[in-house]
Amino acid sequence: MRVVCLPRELREASTQAARAGLRVGLVPTMGFLHAGHLALVKEARARADVVVMSVFVNPLQFGPAEDFAAYPRDLERDRGLAEASGVDVLWVPTVEAMYPDGPAVTVSPGPVGSILEGAVRPGHFAGVLTVVLKLFAAAAPAVAVFGRKDAQQAALVRFMIRDFNLPVELIVAPTVRDADGLALSSRNVHLDVAGRRRALALPRALAGGVEVFRSGERRAGSIVAAAAAVLATEAGLTSDYVACVNPDTFLPSDAATDTTTLAVAARVGATRLIDNVVLGAGLDADVRIGD
Repeated sequence: MRVVCLPRELREASTQAARAGLRVGLVPTMGFLHAGHLALVKEARARADVVVMSVFVNPLQFGPAEDFAAYPRDLERDRGLAEASGVDVLWVPTVEAMYPDGPAVTVSPGPVGSILEGAVRPGHFAGVLTVVLKLFAAAAPAVAVFGRKDAQQAALVRFMIRDFNLPVELIVAPTVRDADGLALSSRNVHLDVAGRRRALALPRALAGGVEVFRSGERRAGSIVAAAAAVLATEAGLTSDYVACVNPDTFLPSDAATDTTTLAVAARVGATRLIDNVVLGAGLDADVRIGD
């Protein structure tokens, strides 16, 4: 596995691959890798000849009071996991390499960037799309793989690819869950035993919404209410939002269909978690460790 730090080094590696007729696949991450990230590598390997993984904790997508400094990091561990999973090029740029003079220009996420996650975390998606565009520019991937757990992020990346006519195929891989149903997240490391138990209210809430949908209910408000009721029963958990959104626009929907996404976000103490499910598919469509 080759490890590079500068954008020009990654661009040179991608150019060499392109000249050899090889297809580049990109897996963007913020590091502290887990099985969910490694599943993205597997998806990229199935669609590309050269797999590039980026490990970069992007300061632009963190607000002043958010957990940028506390975000878990372990680059040596990440290097070992990346190499063992078959990553060909690991890109580990510094903040100075990515933003040598600060970001003079950023990407506006539009209306979808100001709702749900965007409403709770103002400026977050401008930071996400800006760094993703920089990753695309440096890696020149034919395909990029993102996880479904960050469904709103994936939708906005899809919009950016479409609106900017970027030559990148977007793959959104299924959410990977632990054996108890909790969606894998680097932030899970901050949960103690009691906190992890409380966090299981998120997948339970999604399951509750799916159950109401499968009973024949199509009013989004009723499905949201069922999921929110589950979150409300868990002491020590604060809900940020529960919403049914259209899969094409990611805007709130009044009527639910098989493809509607039910999304939740909640705080377990100081740890903020997000999760979602496609109503027609349910949690069974996700990957569970141990299955």
